[in-house]
Amino acid sequence: MLNAISHERVMELFNYDPETGILTWKVRRSKRFKVGHIAGTIRQKTGYREVEIEGRYYLAHRLAWFYVHGTWAKRIDHRDGDRLNNRAANLREATVSQNAANKKMNVTNRCGFKGVRASGRNRWRATIETNHKSYSLGTFGTPEEAHAAYMAAAEKLFGEFARAA
Repeated sequence: MLNAISHERVMELFNYDPETGILTWKVRRSKRFKVGHIAGTIRQKTGYREVEIEGRYYLAHRLAWFYVHGTWAKRIDHRDGDRLNNRAANLREATVSQNAANKKMNVTNRCGFKGVRASGRNRWRATIETNHKSYSLGTFGTPEEAHAAYMAAAEKLFGEFARAA
């Protein structure tokens, strides 16, 4: 991360509990943010906790990773999909495709299965995306069959990053 805060400075400013995933201030930041207070605020737009340090904003999960590992990760994935669960065991480095594979099902999904959409009368199409390309896995008689095809492809392509729903 270009022009990022140093690891030493992060260690000076914060305490991090890897079991809870919570960053707290070691130093008093203002009358409002005292020593021991949880660092940052939750951004409504993104759902991530964001921390302001010396005029720059950092995502709390990125700071947690940096605190523990001493290096900036290019991309970090939350294993359970919870953007506020910054426990060390819940964070892992990921590629763009791996991170996308672990996304939760789109809220506009009407059939209830990830990777599946209606395709004509009584047919269901399974699709999967990797490296910014979408691939058709075929059409099936039930959404469950289409989802099974999606999951088989997802497990093959993404391994532990594959998410069912």
